Amino acid sequence: MALITWTPEQFATNVSVHDQEHQALFERLNKLDSTLASGDRGAIGAALDALIDVVGKHFASEEANMEKTGYSGLAAHKAQHDKLVETCLDLQKKFHAGAADVTPETTAFVRDWLYNHIPNIDKAYGPHMNGKGIA
Repeated sequence: MALITWTPEQFATNVSVHDQEHQALFERLNKLDSTLASGDRGAIGAALDALIDVVGKHFASEEANMEKTGYSGLAAHKAQHDKLVETCLDLQKKFHAGAADVTPETTAFVRDWLYNHIPNIDKAYGPHMNGKGIA
């Protein structure tokens, strides 16, 4: 069973590029979560790296569109992104150094962050970006 499932009712921002990126994030998070049961550190590390790569690209894309359209919530939004990225990069560094593990609690943390962030923070930029020609 998937850890997290994207549905338009719960997660659509109505900015297609970002909705597609969110779906890719969900796929990568689900892949990481399903890989945990294998206990294979190489596979877990690869799944972790892939998730963090997608997160970084998505955050950069969102922030670029916010800047391009003059979104007033950019600074606060970016601060939330930066905090999650810092947490993820710290875990990634420790994991690859053998000083930390990726656990179901790790993937649940990211899931819960997405459950809160997308509906409560990301959805707010949808009408703004749509009004500026980004759909």
